[in-house]
Amino acid sequence: MKPNRLIGDYPVIGIRPTIDARKGVLDVRGSLEAQTMNMAKAAAKLFESNLKYSNGEPVKVVIANSTIGRVPEAAACADQFRKAGVDITLTVTPCWCYGSETMDQDKLTIKGVWGFNGTQRPGAVYLASVLAGHAQKGFPAFGIYGRDVQEPDATDIPEDVVEKLLRFGRAAVAATTMRGKSYLQIGSVCMGISGSMIDPDFLEEYLGMRVESVDETELIRRMTEEIYDKAEYEKALAWTKKYCKEGFDKNPENVQKTRGQKDADWEFSVKMMCIIKDLMNGNPALPTGCEEERLGHNAIAAGFQGQRQWTDFYPNGDFAESMLNTSFDWTGVREPYIVATENDVLNGISMLFGKLLTNTAQIFADVRTYWSPEAVKKATGYELTGAAKESDGFIHLINSGAACLDGNGAAEGKIKPWYDVTEKDQEAILAATTWCPADNGYFRGGGYSSRFVTNYEMPVTMLRLNLVKGVGPVVQLVEGYTVKLPDEVTDALWKRTDYTWPCTWFAPVVGQKFPFKSAYDVMNNWGANHGAISYGHIGADIITLCSMLRIPVCMHNVAEEKIFRPASWNAFGMDKEGQDYRACAAYGPLFK
Repeated sequence: MKPNRLIGDYPVIGIRPTIDARKGVLDVRGSLEAQTMNMAKAAAKLFESNLKYSNGEPVKVVIANSTIGRVPEAAACADQFRKAGVDITLTVTPCWCYGSETMDQDKLTIKGVWGFNGTQRPGAVYLASVLAGHAQKGFPAFGIYGRDVQEPDATDIPEDVVEKLLRFGRAAVAATTMRGKSYLQIGSVCMGISGSMIDPDFLEEYLGMRVESVDETELIRRMTEEIYDKAEYEKALAWTKKYCKEGFDKNPENVQKTRGQKDADWEFSVKMMCIIKDLMNGNPALPTGCEEERLGHNAIAAGFQGQRQWTDFYPNGDFAESMLNTSFDWTGVREPYIVATENDVLNGISMLFGKLLTNTAQIFADVRTYWSPEAVKKATGYELTGAAKESDGFIHLINSGAACLDGNGAAEGKIKPWYDVTEKDQEAILAATTWCPADNGYFRGGGYSSRFVTNYEMPVTMLRLNLVKGVGPVVQLVEGYTVKLPDEVTDALWKRTDYTWPCTWFAPVVGQKFPFKSAYDVMNNWGANHGAISYGHIGADIITLCSMLRIPVCMHNVAEEKIFRPASWNAFGMDKEGQDYRACAAYGPLFK
């Protein structure tokens, strides 16, 4: 666990135990008090034991001071939760309750309701009734109901309920963590890439975030006027010289930089990383007289334009981007930053979604090339096997900057949550990475690009947020596996593009459903030139998160039974995809 480097507390989950308010001779309420409160305690324990904030701290859960049977108790709970900073509520009950009297009517909270599946009391009846009330009042709520009947004294939570509770909690914490934070763009539009044409309205209305902007020359000002922590810089430079191995120089000898120039580029690149970090989240150790610069921009994510005006003259931002996105640096393990190369804010936000759902470092990559089995055989003589054969080929993911070093898989064939990364993992990741002098054709100002190959088969999910005029934001995602090819095959294919950039081969999970019949279909229907790659098959979590933010998912290969959205989505038709579009349009952005 590390301190929260952002201003603002993390979101709190509030548990609302609702109950049948009838007392009388038989004291119905009294007979249900223990069971109802035990449900609340079980849900709280589940969240606290399994969910972590992005700094590694267990999520904070608050249970209402009493069960909720009538309006005064609902009001007391709302008052308690406001003071505790609750952004997410889960209502739990084993019985009938009075729907509109006990429901959470705060328009700003993300809501779920767990109705116990038992026969003694009609918990399912309350669940259906209160979900209808939420729909009627325009409050989307997630309904959670176990498949199997349980005994009233059961203390365990069924696996299907556990899955939904954790999916709800993970996504809700991710959605509310972004609220009030900033996206910092350093520079502006990069090479005409539409993803770098930032839309403040989207970030404000859908994510609750603000846009902060600084010109790239701010880095030069801070270098020139020495507005950085010199002690940290010296430590960072020494660490870089020790652990970041310089790779081969692909440039023709007549345009290669001298040793002195290359050493200067290293110093420049390390300063860039220190300064971008300071710009994002501030630094109290900056020199006296720099009190304003000490503040930073409270940025949960950032982007660096780079090309072309910067990189035609100065060293590129690849080192800073890659290392900031990695789960460690000269300070040891620490929460990964999110920095999008080419200031592609839409890919940066996609990376942010993945990070907040998994607490792992993210890969930024071009969705570069589809390799069919026939093309691979023609180029190398190799016949595909395994996942690559099953997906009828694979996609080459490669880009010069912003791929986390964790993406090489050297941490025991995984991308681990950052707080699980050991010193041995760090050493293995660094040993599997070299830093090649930048391609002077692309980057006239020099710099260094990370170089590695993902040499492990790992489950991953690639996602991308796009803006479509007339529709708004949409998300597409695909679950699949990284592919390990024989070294000679990797070399032959890799050398056909830039051999100095990080290389990942990706095989999507395919089937009979379009556009997932082959890797070609995925490539051909991808909505932009970039993708964000997150460890694990997290498509279902992304779908749930997007429904909370009112962003429809236009393309996914997640099994239908894993899709979990608010119950009112069912009122928008029978087709899941159409439901999603219509419901998101009807409810509108979460923070508008």
